Amino acid sequence: MVETKVLILAPLALLVLSRSANSRRFLARSSHQAIDLKSVDIRDILGSAYLFGSDSEHLNDIYDHESEELEKWKDSPGEISTYDWRDYLGRPEYQRAFVDFFEDELVWNGYDWRKVLDKYLFEGKEPLVNGLIAGLGHPLIHLGYSYELSSREVAMEALGLAATCYSYLHKYLDDDSYTRPSSYSTSSPLNILQRVRDDKRFDGVYDHLGNDLEPLFDKHEDAVLEHWNAWHIGDPRKQFEESQQAAAALLVATHKPGIKYDFFLVHLLTSSHAVRIVLPLIPAEFHVALVRQWWLLTLAYYIAQLRPNVDLDTIEMYDPEGRDWAWVGKLAIGSIYSQDAHYVKALRALKEAARTWGDDNEFYLKAAVQFGKEFDGWGGFE
Repeated sequence: MVETKVLILAPLALLVLSRSANSRRFLARSSHQAIDLKSVDIRDILGSAYLFGSDSEHLNDIYDHESEELEKWKDSPGEISTYDWRDYLGRPEYQRAFVDFFEDELVWNGYDWRKVLDKYLFEGKEPLVNGLIAGLGHPLIHLGYSYELSSREVAMEALGLAATCYSYLHKYLDDDSYTRPSSYSTSSPLNILQRVRDDKRFDGVYDHLGNDLEPLFDKHEDAVLEHWNAWHIGDPRKQFEESQQAAAALLVATHKPGIKYDFFLVHLLTSSHAVRIVLPLIPAEFHVALVRQWWLLTLAYYIAQLRPNVDLDTIEMYDPEGRDWAWVGKLAIGSIYSQDAHYVKALRALKEAARTWGDDNEFYLKAAVQFGKEFDGWGGFE
């Protein structure tokens, strides 16, 4: 059963974009396209590559490569105002109207983008922050990049994503009745994942990979919530550290030779990275709720991806053969996959986890080297 406590992490300094204007301009260059998930990934890989040290030429190559599939903006059916904006939540056809609305709010608030985020994410009976895991966690991931890059453009897009991706998942945070005693309690996310793997109630829920979550919550909500509520957050900082280890393990320690890395599971790692960025910068009363929101996403997609075995020996016994983080960085911006958004974001998430928590046993380095070296495209689909 969860305890409401404040999750305290060391403050993270916001990134100051101090390189050339020629490099910086690529971070906002795709703002004329619709905020579909493809365009979001482009913005995020530009940010990740920039933070990995890419120069303007490489950023330009990434943009040119990835922007070929971008869609142009489409007009929304109507406009949105401060009086009715919540009426259009979860309606992707209003994406342009939402971004226009939030950008107007940015102007009215003197371009103080953090003030706009605070108003629309955290105020009200059912604050928008409790719906950030919809859309495979992309609103949360994009919000994390807005803070890392100190970008008002990315921040308004993150709000637009949160609004258009909004789904039924928010109710599990907004309605306290879903937080209830479980049949067991543990502080270990990996322990819970093993219990989920062994739980026969999930047998036959899905028969293939790449599934929608709604059937799981429609038919097995009680079982999912039992495991969700089993996570005992008694030491928030320690439990969050363990959750980041679990996120890394879900991507790398479930992987089998000859099988492509799971596209859905990588989002659990990159959204965990976003949680780490966002936590110190939001009101304390939302700290534990945000971590639990990520945990609900993690459990759901772990089940939807057929509950693969998490074998920590895959990482712990791996020999990086002297490779270090500099080698990983070169892969991120210089390998044949350096223009793959999720590949670059995953490597950076692992690097930042090591920097945040320390990596004396090289768990995150081993995971990054193994993933970086063995990656040959994404799987996990039907």
